Amino acid sequence: MDVSRQSDAPEETKRGPRARTRRLMLETASRLMQAGSTPSVSEAAEAAGVSRATAYRYFPSQAALVQAVVDVGLGPILDWRSDSADATARVDDLIATSLPRIEAYEATFKAALKLSLEQWAKRQAGTLGEEPQFARGHRVDLLKSALDPLRDKLPPEKFDRLAQALSLIFGVEVLIVLKDIWGLGSEDTMEVARWAASALVTAGMDESLHM
Repeated sequence: MDVSRQSDAPEETKRGPRARTRRLMLETASRLMQAGSTPSVSEAAEAAGVSRATAYRYFPSQAALVQAVVDVGLGPILDWRSDSADATARVDDLIATSLPRIEAYEATFKAALKLSLEQWAKRQAGTLGEEPQFARGHRVDLLKSALDPLRDKLPPEKFDRLAQALSLIFGVEVLIVLKDIWGLGSEDTMEVARWAASALVTAGMDESLHM
């Protein structure tokens, strides 16, 4: 089961005492994730001084809690739009807009990645049970939106392949590779990510010209 975005919660949960309690849970979980942990609902509730029963009414699973914190961390990235008709410019703008935000919430996104990997290991071992799956898919919609000018110029399978290739350099994983493994600083990481994205889009556009 995938976890829906918490921003889709009913309007009545967004104000009043319920909203304050939910906000407290999110702020507490966010603080814990920025410190490097991946809290369960019970752990976040204890740290926030909220009863477990109350906490589970807002976040029925760890996956739901982490997804909500991730969405808060992504913030303006989820609202990214571009009016440009140039796919290269759109992708470059998406990366230039997103990467500083991803770096600012790097610990949060790494904690979420840790949960995803732990769930994968449990699933491989057959021990995941009925635990809801942590969904990771925002980059798919964002990258397809950035590539929209090429949607009618490439066959669907090649359009998807280009979006899939770009997804390798969009997200916290690019920080893990370029910062943690290569030891690059923020500016060099941004430069490499933007260069790689431009090269991939150019290759995709060249392919469309020779169809």
